[in-house]
Amino acid sequence: MKWRTGLDEYEKLLIRMSTPKLVLFFFILCCLCFCVVIFDNAACYNATRVMIDSERNHGILLEAVQILTDLNLSIKKAYICSDGRWFMDVFHVTDLNGNKLTEDSVLSYIQESLKLVHYGISRRIEGLTALELTGTDRVGLLSEVFAVLSNLRCNVVESKVWTHNGRIASLIYLKDNDSDSPIEDSKRLDLIVAMLRNVLKGDNDIRSAKTSVTLDVTHTERRLHQMMFDDRDYERKPILTTCDDSPVVSVQNFLEKDYSVVNIQCKDRNKLLFDVVCTLTDMEYFIFHAKVDTSEDKASLEFFIRHMDGTPISSEAEKQRVILCLQAAIERRASQGVRLELCTDDRQGLLADVTRTFRENALNVTRAEISTKVDTALNTFYVTDAIGNPADPKIIESVRQQIGLNYLKVKELPLTCKQKKERNEPAVGPGGAILLSLGSIVKRNLYNLGLIKSCS
Repeated sequence: MKWRTGLDEYEKLLIRMSTPKLVLFFFILCCLCFCVVIFDNAACYNATRVMIDSERNHGILLEAVQILTDLNLSIKKAYICSDGRWFMDVFHVTDLNGNKLTEDSVLSYIQESLKLVHYGISRRIEGLTALELTGTDRVGLLSEVFAVLSNLRCNVVESKVWTHNGRIASLIYLKDNDSDSPIEDSKRLDLIVAMLRNVLKGDNDIRSAKTSVTLDVTHTERRLHQMMFDDRDYERKPILTTCDDSPVVSVQNFLEKDYSVVNIQCKDRNKLLFDVVCTLTDMEYFIFHAKVDTSEDKASLEFFIRHMDGTPISSEAEKQRVILCLQAAIERRASQGVRLELCTDDRQGLLADVTRTFRENALNVTRAEISTKVDTALNTFYVTDAIGNPADPKIIESVRQQIGLNYLKVKELPLTCKQKKERNEPAVGPGGAILLSLGSIVKRNLYNLGLIKSCS
């Protein structure tokens, strides 16, 4: 085939796609109706490319991102394109140390997990009772919650706690301490729920404190986002003013194609893409095309979205709501305070004792991740002083001595505002979201499939 002069590689590919053989190939592929996962360690020098082709389905993009982030993989770049019944996702991923994925067990796990998602099979935590808690955050609240559970002979196996804008949300997975089995007795569950609700109410949260037993938790962190969204934390004013850079979010309508374009500029961190995609998905927006790029500690994310009925965002009020919800989703996981890691033999009342020590030293837990493996407790706490400032190192050291220097270790100390480098690059304004055309998104996806020459 002779090419006309002036055609670039992208245009040549479109001509190739019009040939009968290629049309037949894509027709056969679509008829097979299955999920294809391809790993490529050769195309890019600093990341593994994970390419996914599958039937388009609301939520399947979130499930794919969820699988990658649950493995603590870092997504450096991503290109998402959905057209007709099919979507194509390309992720540039590394482990947390910046290395490519080379272990066959990890690659096999990703592939099998994506197939389970495609066929609608979810993985759930079995053999545990799940509690959901939301309410007003305060110093010592977590200590009171774990003290109640300890007194009621409940063993906390796993838990995650988030705080944002003065609110707290927690999922707690527990079992009976004596029988080592799920708690199923309705009267006992009613007692647990009632006592925890009283703790959450305190003196000033009579209406909004919520406690419930749930039987259907598909993913802990997604559920935490949903709980805080239902609690409308995004509408509340921050109790504390932090010196971290806030995410810059803009929403504009791309009238030529009837898309709404969401542009986000913020500090990069692990699981950032999951938090954003989770929020857009649960707000019933469909992501048709997207581009994610990270450089050093900065992240730029762009999404072309529509409502489930195919219409773009229609009002200024809706735009502002999307902006507030995305800002809240990004900030919820932001780690404020000193990171303390506890590794010790698990025992009845351990969490109650540790968090009581925090409370007695006026330390506030802003985020927590509790887990138990065999008979070992592996817990992570982020703590500040009572008003949200960095905790005094002397107090941290005193707490470590009370709990055990060998058991409780400091992993991170926060930088003060003066120590942080000033941002020299201006944030992208609202108009910047429209500059990227739909054709350029498709072109970048083709780059990442290796169909045209580029890997940048």
